[in-house]
Amino acid sequence: MCACGIPAEYNPFHEGHRWQIRRIRQELHPDVVIAVMSGSFVQRGEPAVLDPFVRAAAAVRSGIDLVLELPLYASIQASSGFARGAVAQLKAAQVSWISFGSECGNLENLQEIADTAINPDHLRAALKSGISYPHAYSLLTTEMEPNDILAVSYLQAMKDTGIRPFLVQRTTDYREKELTEIPSALALRTALQKKQPLPDTIMKQELEAGPLVFPQDLWPYLRTALLLSPREQLQQYFLFREGIENHLQRCARQSDTWEEFLQLAVTSRYTAGRIRRTCLSAMLQLRPEEVRQAEQEEPVLHVLAFNETGRTYLHQLRQQHAVPIASRFAAQPKHLRQLGERAAWLYSSVLCPADRRTYLQHVLGGAWYIAN
Repeated sequence: MCACGIPAEYNPFHEGHRWQIRRIRQELHPDVVIAVMSGSFVQRGEPAVLDPFVRAAAAVRSGIDLVLELPLYASIQASSGFARGAVAQLKAAQVSWISFGSECGNLENLQEIADTAINPDHLRAALKSGISYPHAYSLLTTEMEPNDILAVSYLQAMKDTGIRPFLVQRTTDYREKELTEIPSALALRTALQKKQPLPDTIMKQELEAGPLVFPQDLWPYLRTALLLSPREQLQQYFLFREGIENHLQRCARQSDTWEEFLQLAVTSRYTAGRIRRTCLSAMLQLRPEEVRQAEQEEPVLHVLAFNETGRTYLHQLRQQHAVPIASRFAAQPKHLRQLGERAAWLYSSVLCPADRRTYLQHVLGGAWYIAN
């Protein structure tokens, strides 16, 4: 069976995601479409708005055949770490293509950038510094959009894997906060926070049923973690470098809300993404050696949801003994379970008792089969 993979977050799944799946099926004709999706926390360093199993089920109902969970250590990293983790999972799943979005839609230019020895995480800063790079940079302008930067990271991670890229140009602005005919994930999350009526979006029923989790819900836990932890302890956590612990503690003392804290903490030196991911690392007590160990281990495919086609593909992989497959949380290696448990307890800490029990049953349980 020939497979196409999609790195995704589906936070939440919307019409733009379904359009990408249609393009893949129309142009590539794969036997199976696989998504590797962030779990309870996403690359922005925030909690996902909905339970990962609920999001995965919606993706399967909308055209995905198999949803794998992107391991926590990868899902909360900047673009290069996120891309390495996603590509490693999809390579282990034996995909022939990886599809991702782009604002510019120019694969040749993006590949030229990817072939240059530069860290995509620092691409914007490097361009603004005036350093000369290939002609493609001038074509893309110095204000490269996040999905283009992420596309460069995917292309770098895919080098020498034999996997082919399938680029899908974005036709809507992912930063649009207002509800439009085809609302972005950000617009949907913003509407939910403002308690605005939702349009007839794909996950409308799930979003209205909840429970929903937003970044500000975790503010009391973050403030406590920053202010009660000695600086020496914070220095031991992943992403804590260059004295950022002093900056975060100072901002926490001066802020009453998550919004105030983030506004104060973001500077020319620290982006909002860096601040959010570093704070999440503190709440998860994530250590650099845990990330290094996980990155060095052979991938394990943690299955969240699948349909009959996905089931057949999993059976094929098992017969080939191609890669370890964990259809239940408990079947993962110990170090991944430990990270997953900490994420589950943190995410569920803001839920009411009944919702907490349901969420933990989902996350610590087994994969969901969704009938075609």
